[in-house]
Amino acid sequence: MDEIMRLFPEKIRQALSNQVTGRWHTIQEIRFRMNRPLELIFDKGTEWLEGVRPDRNDGIFVLNQLSEFSLYRMEDELREGYVTIEGGHRVGLSGKVNTLNGAVKALQYIAFFNIRIAKQKIGAALPLIPYLYEENYRNTLLIGPPQTGKTTLIRDIARLIGSGWGTVPARKVGVIDERSEIAGSKKGVPQHDLGLRTDVMDACPKAEGMMMMIRSMSPEVLIVDEIGSQRDVNALMEALNAGVTVICTIHGDTLDELKKRPSLVPLFEQRVFDRIVLLDRKGQPGSISQIYNSNSENIFNKTRCFKNELDWSASFHRHNNVDRV
Repeated sequence: MDEIMRLFPEKIRQALSNQVTGRWHTIQEIRFRMNRPLELIFDKGTEWLEGVRPDRNDGIFVLNQLSEFSLYRMEDELREGYVTIEGGHRVGLSGKVNTLNGAVKALQYIAFFNIRIAKQKIGAALPLIPYLYEENYRNTLLIGPPQTGKTTLIRDIARLIGSGWGTVPARKVGVIDERSEIAGSKKGVPQHDLGLRTDVMDACPKAEGMMMMIRSMSPEVLIVDEIGSQRDVNALMEALNAGVTVICTIHGDTLDELKKRPSLVPLFEQRVFDRIVLLDRKGQPGSISQIYNSNSENIFNKTRCFKNELDWSASFHRHNNVDRV
């Protein structure tokens, strides 16, 4: 976690290290607010770093580390309200906003930072992947609010499809990683394992990236994080018409809510998704609530085994059913 620790001044770094050492794999966010204790959000609860209250100089230190002492090079990120750093970690920013003709021109006097920790969880998508394959991979939409594990799941889906799993051979995968969160690329080279046959278009807008990837790398499966705009939807439809399977995520609480968004109406009217996966916000990140097929039938069978119980079934579709007397 060197890429995280280097963001903080020494006094905060030391206090953070003392509290988090040995638990980095369970931390989700570090929230840094001026003149308030640091908030540490773990998988199973929240803790406070009471002895440390960042001041303005500490905030300037963090900004300098993020921008490498050049806020000009972060101009686009400041308008978007977040910066992605090495390792795929996203740092959200908040403060005073300057506008021009009603549009955000710049973010100034930044006083709030949210460091969201990107972690690769090998095997996270193993319970899900059999539902996405039926003679071929199916067009899939993963739905969930923030912190439900959408990016973690599609990262592992890319790895499984790109390397193969069970008796299913590896396929060519193209990942459009606009925010550098899926692959965590450094100078174009992924820092996470996305599979043997996976290619990545890093820091490229999704709409342009999908078309570029199809023309240049001829993927069989395209993986895209956080679609939503009309341009994203248009590019996705073009990819589908080119015969490419698309697996993507979107922010949302319910399927009914998404069906009301104007930009998404064509996707649902034409029933382009063979699988729609709803993530459970009440469970651990990556927990699945429901999986619908193209007929709107929930095909997800939740586990009926106790923790650590073995699955002796040879069928992927029976999951944890032992199938023995």
